[in-house]
Parts: sequence; C-alpha cells; structure tokens
Amino acid sequence: MTAPPPPATDQYLVEQTLLGNGDAFATLLDRYERAVYHLAYRTMRDAEEARDVAQESFFKAYRSLRTFKPGAKFSTWILSIAYHACCDRLNRRKRYTNEELPDRADPGPGPAEAAVARDEAARLRAAIEALPEKYRTVITLYHLQGKQYDEIAQVLGLPMGTVKTHLFRAKEHLRKVLTEVTQ
Repeated sequence: MTAPPPPATDQYLVEQTLLGNGDAFATLLDRYERAVYHLAYRTMRDAEEARDVAQESFFKAYRSLRTFKPGAKFSTWILSIAYHACCDRLNRRKRYTNEELPDRADPGPGPAEAAVARDEAARLRAAIEALPEKYRTVITLYHLQGKQYDEIAQVLGLPMGTVKTHLFRAKEHLRKVLTEVTQ
C-alpha cells in the first residue's frame, strides 16, 4: 500500500493557476478562506462585511496572481490583500458618514448557566473587540492566526518595532481590562 502524495505547495498551486488550472486556485481558497475571513471579521466587526471583504480579497488575489513573487508566502500575501481591503472599506465608511462607527462587539457572555470557559472566552472576545483597530489586528494575526512578527510587519506594512510595540500595548491593555473585571 502506498502513501498518498503530500499536499501541493502554495507555490505549485499558484503556478498551476497561472497555467489555467482553476482547481488549483480553489485549493488555495480552501486553505486560506477561514484565515482571511477571521482577519476581516476582527477588523470590520461585522460578519456580512467580513464575507464581502474575503470574497473581494480572493478576487483581487486571482486578478493579480502574476505579481505574486516566487518564494514568498502566499498566506502573508493574501492576508495583506485582505487587510488593505478592510482598511479601504473602513476609510470609505468614515468618508461617507460623519458619525462614529457603531459598536458591533459581541453582546457578551451567555446565560448565567454558561460554563466558566465560555464566559471567559466571551470576555476575552469583548476585550479584543474593544481594542483600537491597530492593536486588534496585531493580536488577531499573532495570537489567533499564529503569524510571526516579520509576517505581521509585511501584512500591515509596518516596521518590525512598531508591530512589537503594538502587540505589547495590546497585551497590556487586555491584561488591565481582564484583571479589572475579575477584581
């Protein structure tokens, strides 16, 4: 009995897509749609807009796939496209409305009977949602998506030191908010 072949690399899938293999791009979409949606949701704070941003991001990636540099990480590239799509939408939203963005954070923990873990997860989600956008994005990429500092710097177009500072400040803010609640 032979072992199944290893999964295709992202680079191979990009090359196959450029040769006209639509299934190859579908595989890339399957691999990264959750990460792209998650970043968009954390940034936009709205499920419908996050779905729109994710779809827009993959469309932009497909259209500009020829600009993808061989040897680069596809995950970093697609997350960068998604982040910039979110920024564009947020800027348009601010331009067309002079009022503050609505608070779309999760409503909080469930009923009193909810498990302690579920309650803590809800408090953490709410605390993350309350962070300024620049900190929320760094926390999402680092802790929830497991990206390294250099990848985050590339995705956000920031210097490495700024990424580290944002992450430190975000953690400090979360620590302060979460310890105030428990005291």
